[in-house]
Amino acid sequence: MNAHVIVSTFHILFVVPLFLYVAFTRAATSEAVYWSVFALGLFVFVYHSYKASVRYMAASTYLWVNLLHCLVIAPLMIYIGYLGKKTPRPAYELLAILGFGALGYHMYNIVTQLQLVDKDDT
Repeated sequence: MNAHVIVSTFHILFVVPLFLYVAFTRAATSEAVYWSVFALGLFVFVYHSYKASVRYMAASTYLWVNLLHCLVIAPLMIYIGYLGKKTPRPAYELLAILGFGALGYHMYNIVTQLQLVDKDDT
């Protein structure tokens, strides 16, 4: 199993359910989950900032993935985690959109990777 499949599987099994759970339960979400989202948002920001700098230096075509995480996903997670139950509705809506988008993107990525494996077998 290659790294793309592992990353996609992680997002489908853990990230998407977390985003959709928080987006759908909104103010009924526990404070512990909000603090977890806040801490994960900080981690995502630091990690993807580092990866963005590495990919920028290498002139990688995948820099956009890290910039998306640094400029959109991590700030939203930090914002929702910090505000907790006081988070405005549009932030939850954006989190749901990102959750469904991540689900579609990573399912597509897994299918693409499986098709590459099938082509290599023939």
